[in-house]
This record gives sequence, C-alpha cells and structure tokens, in this order.
Amino acid sequence: MQMADSMLMMLLKFGKQVRKFRLSKKLSQEDLADLADLHWTYISGIERGIRNISLKNIAKISKALEVKLKNLLDF
Repeated sequence: MQMADSMLMMLLKFGKQVRKFRLSKKLSQEDLADLADLHWTYISGIERGIRNISLKNIAKISKALEVKLKNLLDF
C-alpha cells in the first residue's frame, strides 16, 4: 500500500468515527458545525474522508461532541 492510499484510509476511518459520534448524539452535520464553529460543508468533507483536517479542528470537534480526543482517533 502506498503512502497516499494509507492516508486516504486514515481520513476515511476518522470520518467514520466523527459520523458515529455525531449520530450517537443525534446531531445533524449543521448542528455539529455550529457547536464546533466550523462550516457544515467542512464536516461533510471530514465524514467523507476528503478533508485533511488539522489538529486544531479535531480538538474543536472533540469538544463539540463531548468526546475525548483519543476516542475520535481510536480506529
């Protein structure tokens, strides 16, 4: 597997984690975006694995979901 492939897999897995926690809180993408001070299209891109998210924004999402950062990264 090449580096690009492994990066894509990591982004896809992270996106699935975000979606899982968001749905468990019964939040829409727009609700999560508002809580995290991000745009809903950015949340959508994260969940689809097409955004290379920064650590700062991972922390914002973690706080908005009330989930420990390490749990978002446990995939």
